[in-house]
Parts: sequence; C-alpha cells; structure tokens
Amino acid sequence: MNSSKRNTLLLALVSAVAAYLFFRADNFWGLVTASLIVVWALVGALPIMDGPWRTKVGFVVAVFFGSLVVLWPTLEGMSDGKIPCPAYVKDRIDFGIVKGLDLQGGLRLVYTVEVDEAIRDKRDKFADEMRNELAVAMKIHEGEGLLKREELTKLEEKVHVSAPETAILKIKFKDPADTKYVDERFAKKFGGELTQLKGGPGEVIFKIRSDVETQIRDKAVSQAKETVNRRVDELGLREASVTTRDEDIIIEVPGKDEKAFNEIKEIIRKTARLEFKMLDDDADFFGKIPDSDVPTSENIEIRFENAPAGPGKSVKTHFARIEKREDESMGQALERLKKWTSTLEVPDDHVIGFEKIEDPDEETGKFIEKGWRTFYLFSRAEVTGEYITDATRAVNTQSGMPEVYVAITFSPAGADRFEEVTGANVQRRFAIILDDVINSAPVIKTKIGGGKASITMGAGDPDTQLKNAEKLEMVLRSGALPAPITPSNESLIGPTLGDDAIKKGAIGAIAGVGLVLVFMVFYYRKSGFVADAAVLFNLVIQLAILASFSGTLTLPGIAGLALTVGMAVDANVLINERIREELRAGRSIRAAVEAGYDKAFSAIVDGHVTIFISGLILAQYGTGPVKGFAVTLIIGIVASLFTAVFCTRLVFDWWVRGAKVKSLSVGAEF
Repeated sequence: MNSSKRNTLLLALVSAVAAYLFFRADNFWGLVTASLIVVWALVGALPIMDGPWRTKVGFVVAVFFGSLVVLWPTLEGMSDGKIPCPAYVKDRIDFGIVKGLDLQGGLRLVYTVEVDEAIRDKRDKFADEMRNELAVAMKIHEGEGLLKREELTKLEEKVHVSAPETAILKIKFKDPADTKYVDERFAKKFGGELTQLKGGPGEVIFKIRSDVETQIRDKAVSQAKETVNRRVDELGLREASVTTRDEDIIIEVPGKDEKAFNEIKEIIRKTARLEFKMLDDDADFFGKIPDSDVPTSENIEIRFENAPAGPGKSVKTHFARIEKREDESMGQALERLKKWTSTLEVPDDHVIGFEKIEDPDEETGKFIEKGWRTFYLFSRAEVTGEYITDATRAVNTQSGMPEVYVAITFSPAGADRFEEVTGANVQRRFAIILDDVINSAPVIKTKIGGGKASITMGAGDPDTQLKNAEKLEMVLRSGALPAPITPSNESLIGPTLGDDAIKKGAIGAIAGVGLVLVFMVFYYRKSGFVADAAVLFNLVIQLAILASFSGTLTLPGIAGLALTVGMAVDANVLINERIREELRAGRSIRAAVEAGYDKAFSAIVDGHVTIFISGLILAQYGTGPVKGFAVTLIIGIVASLFTAVFCTRLVFDWWVRGAKVKSLSVGAEF
C-alpha cells in the first residue's frame, strides 16, 4: 500500500471518528460534513485511474449525496410521504422548498406606506435641532444634552418654531432683530437638506428639498419592507414573500388557515412606534375648557386628579373621559373622543394622548374595557423606539397577582438619553406610547440608569397578557415601521388555482424535459446518456440550493428550471459535436475528447455568462414571479457549468484512459 492510499484511508478513519463524535454531540451538520468526507476519501482510495481523477470523482459523489440529504425532507413533502424521511433528519433540517402562492393558494396583501408621515418625522427632527441651535446661540442652553423644560419655556418667549405643512418649517421671532441668529453657520448646517424661503417680518421659512423628500420616501419604503420581512421571519413564515412596488409593500403568504391569516395581518400592520413623552400637568389644559363645550351627550365628561409636579409638589389637573356604549367597540369610542378633541385649539408643541380605562369585574375578577381618558403631553418625544436593542417578555409575581411585562434594553446612546430625561423630571409623569396609544403614564421616582425599562400589558387575564406580550416582544425586536402602512388590497387565492397550476406546470415541465432527454440518448447514444445523467444531477443540485435557502417554488420557478435543463443540454451538445468534428478529422479518441472540451469551453462560457448577466439584472430589478424566475435561472447556470463541463469530463476521461475504448459512442456514425 503506497503512502497516498494510506493517507486517504487514514483521512476516512479520522472523519468517521469525527462523524461519531458529532452524532454524540447532536451536531447534525458536523455529522453530515464528516460523513461526506468519509465518502470522498473512500472513493479516492479505489484502485482505478489516477489520484487526481479519483479526487474529482469523490468530490462529485460527495456533492450528490450532500444534495440528497438537503433535499430529503422536501422530497418527503413533495411526494406526500412516499419518500419517507427519518425523524432524526427532519427535526434537524429546518429549511426546504415550499410551494408558492400560485401553486397552493393563500393570502395576498398589499399595503401602502404613508411616506408623508416619514417626511413629517424628519421635519420634526429638524425642528428640534433648530430649537437646540437657537437656544445655544441665545445663551439659553450650553450645547450639551437635551433642552430642559425650563430652557424650552425661555426659548419659546423669544422664538417659536412651527411646522405648518408636511415639509415646511417656520421660525417666528418675537423681536424681528433676532433673525440675526439665523446666520451663515445656521444656514450651512441645514442648507444641505433644507431650502430657505422668503418669509414675513421676523420670519424665516425652510422647506425640505425635493431630492431629500425623494430619499426619505425611498428609505421609508425600503425600511418598511425590511421590517415587514423581519416580522414575517419572526412568525416562522419562511414560505412568505415580501416585495415592493412604488410605495406599496406586497406580502404573499401561501396556505389556507384564515385564523393564521388574521394574526399575520395584525402583526404586519402594527406600526410598533414606541415613544416616551412628558406630561404637562401644570398647564391643566382640559380644566380651562368651558362646560358648554363638553358634549355630554357623547358620554364625554371632564374629571380632575392630583398629579405630581416635581419633588414635593402636586397640582390639580383635569382630563377628558369617554364611556364606551354597549353597541360600539373600543375603537369606535376612541374615534368619538378623537373627533371632539380635534376641535380643540392645541398648541403645536403639545398633543393629546389617549389611554384605555379598564375596571375590574366583581364577579369574574377580570378587567373590562370601559372607555378612554386623555393626557396632555408635550409633543416632543424624549426617547423613541429607535434606541431599543432588545425586548424580552417576563412575568412579575412579587405583587401577588402575576403581571406580564416586556423588558426593553436601550442602546448606549438611548440609555444616556433615558437617564438624562428621567433625572431632569423626577416626580413627574412620563407617558409610554405605543402606536399613538398610551400604554401607561408612570411617575418617575428617581433617575433611571442602566438602559432598562419595562412596558406592562394592562390588567387583562394572564393568558391575554402573555399573548399580547409575545406580539409586542416580536414587533419591538423586529423594529418599528418608519411610517404607518395602510391596507390597499387583500385577496384570497383559492387552492383550486394551485391544483390546476401544479398539474399543467408539472405536465409541461416533465414533457419538455423528457423529450429533450429522449432525443439526447437517441442521437448521441452513450454520450447522450451521460448528458442526461448530468442534466438530472444538475436538477438535483438546483433543488438542493433552493432548499438550503428555503426557496419558494412557483410556476415561473418551474419555468426557470426547465430553461436551465435546455441550457445544460445545449452545453453537452456543443461538447459532443466538437468531439465528433475532431473524430471526423482523424484524431485519436483521447485527442478528440481533449480538443472537444477545450474548443467547446469558450462557447459554453459565453452562452452561460450572457444568460447569467440577464438573470442578475432580472433579479435586481424584477419583483415577484420575475425575480423567482431569475433566481432559479442563475442557480441553474452555475450548476450547469459544473455538471456539463466538470462531471461529464470525468466520464469521458475514464472511457479513454481507464476503459481504453476503441471507439467513442457519440452518435450513429461512430
């Protein structure tokens, strides 16, 4: 036994031991990899041909068996269990090919991103930055940290920054001479994204530039898609597809479970915009509203409460409350309350917030939703959800009754900001707002450091609290939508369409592939059989790659597979025809094979590269079915080069160097 063979067998033995250890450690992919190396090494130790040839064949055999392992759970599903997959394998492979919407029916949702809201958010950030710059210039603020509430009050006495339109910012100075503070330095800071317009006396007007607006719109749609994608992934919907078209997000979820569809719609649409805003209890906004302006016929009334107003202080403040009618939902009651509050003259630096009212039921002990109440808030969000890095649900049992909450963790910047805000507002109320609804308004007892906070799940029963906590945890972890999305279209595609598509698509694909394979054997004889084997190996590799990426099989994808079969056959036709030409020219069999592959290679690469580039362009700019077609086409092109050039060459090499055939079966005349 020579040293090369000894080393190969030693590699097989070491790999077998490694495979056993991986099995004991329940490392499935380590086991698979080590087992494939064993196969590779054993093929390399066979007493045929030379070492390099055996190494290449071993690699091909390992790829083949590796592809079958990856496809095993998919094959069981596609064959309705006729190809059984062991539970050990199935439990450890969490990916596979699934049928697309056009093959099994399902839910198609189209949401429109409200990009104007994203523009308004950007505008409000500019407004905060301008207030900060003006406060520094007017010696009201030192320039470090956030503007404190007292500093904002002093600034408001001199200048008012408002946002009268979506992309417009207006700076109105009480003293027209103060326009000097909007100097060259100020204009340089904001000039990159804002255009200065002519205003009245003591006014400076800025408008967000049109190209910046376009960037904000594009970014909002892109971020919304990424967020929806993350939520879809969190739900475990690997077969769902998310695409965009202009300002629309299209979600396609194959399946038939309507209950699951309703949950999906609720999760996807949830904006998950988390904000922390300070209450302005000192202003007593609702206490100044005349009784005659309160529509008691709508079950709206004004009540009062004592609220903390700083260390050792409290103030009497009022709020509006609405009772839910028996024949309406909580949402309808909230709309009635919002309709009335929209008639009130609220300063543009304040907003009205809304919180659910829940009272305990004496008989059941459960909490019942009764209506809504208001809070008077500063419009500026002191901390937002963009600073959140993690969210985890938990249960607090210290109070006797289990209370479910979601613990959130801030980024370092968010932690510093949260600590600064809470430190500056001890013994004041702080509203936690999720999707424009106040979750709670706790009193800040002391400065909160460490970058931690929590959101309680209300006073419902534990099961409901836990379910709501799971949803909140998921949407916070996946991130908030950059702008709200509204449903613009929803359609359920019936399973009969899928059955019909499967039958016709399968018949068309099988018939096309079958005719090509039969023709190859008929025309090229044994070489045609080799080409057919390479084509089928090509399909196995393609499907394995699609399965490893949890690909979705659609009708365009089937078309892409059928087209790549044609490409793979075309490569073998070029090789066989080149070999035939060399044989006609009187070359030896070995010389004809080498020359045939060498001369056909450039033509094969040219054809494959041009289609590969076309596939890349389709994948980059196409959506939905077009993109699915492009992806399968790209994978097929790569697999085709491997099987048509590399794998078939190994067979021809064995014929001419191992079997040393006297004639080559590449057609009837040879």
